[in-house]
Amino acid sequence: MRTIWNGSISFGLVNIPIGLALATQRNDVSFRTLHRECGTPIKQKRWCPTHDREVEADELVKGWEFAKGQYVFVEESDLEAVALQRSQSIEILRFVKLDEVDPIYFDRTYYLAPAGADAQRRPYVLLLRAMQEAGMAAVGKFVLWGKENLCLIRAQGDALAMELLYFAEDVRSKAEIEEAVAATEVKAPELALANQIIDSLTGEWDPEAPEFQNDYRAQVKAMLDAKVAGQEIVAPEPVAETPVVDLMEALRRSVADAQGRRAAAGNGAAAKKTKAAPKGGSRKTPARKSA
Repeated sequence: MRTIWNGSISFGLVNIPIGLALATQRNDVSFRTLHRECGTPIKQKRWCPTHDREVEADELVKGWEFAKGQYVFVEESDLEAVALQRSQSIEILRFVKLDEVDPIYFDRTYYLAPAGADAQRRPYVLLLRAMQEAGMAAVGKFVLWGKENLCLIRAQGDALAMELLYFAEDVRSKAEIEEAVAATEVKAPELALANQIIDSLTGEWDPEAPEFQNDYRAQVKAMLDAKVAGQEIVAPEPVAETPVVDLMEALRRSVADAQGRRAAAGNGAAAKKTKAAPKGGSRKTPARKSA
């Protein structure tokens, strides 16, 4: 597995050599901006509107806006004065229960790969097994690309995964939302129907399930393949939706729709089982003729 950072996990006097590898990667379709006349990719220029000219790279400087439209220059030497020392270790600060960490703090996921020979992997496996048995995760800090990072190390199957965490000051307050919710009441019949919808849509989490795939991404790729092949792209007719004003009526329709889709899914699964069953059934043994 390709790693982007190599170091160790340290807790107490134990050092565990590891490598950091990306766990996720978006596969969205990306586009370039082209000149319609010739199809050439457009280049972005560094333009100064005050001097009405393009600015060279050696004329640029970082700036921090301390008031509206007012900036203070920040030189590389200023940043070097407060630069963090590159760390080669993720220092575990505390072990916590995984369900105590709200997913809102999760930023990006990495895999922690064991490094070194078999003998050096034992501490990795030891930490993994200990956290699996205790049902705990580890919160730590380390420096990556000049930035201090808060992280959460957790067991994921038979591997260690690391979540980069947002710091508390990076998470916006939801007090305004909570106040609006506290001031609003729902009726018992509405809640009962909402629970019916939840029950009818309840199932297991399977990220490979067809309904959880990126349909738009697939449609975009199919459209691009068709354009490359010279096919004409025809936009589908928009489907008119009937507005539902009454909340109870909307809930009732939602329950009926969810139940209908569940029944259709069940019929489809039954049809697949029937199709997969051997044809002809069991063979009967011919009866013996009496002498």
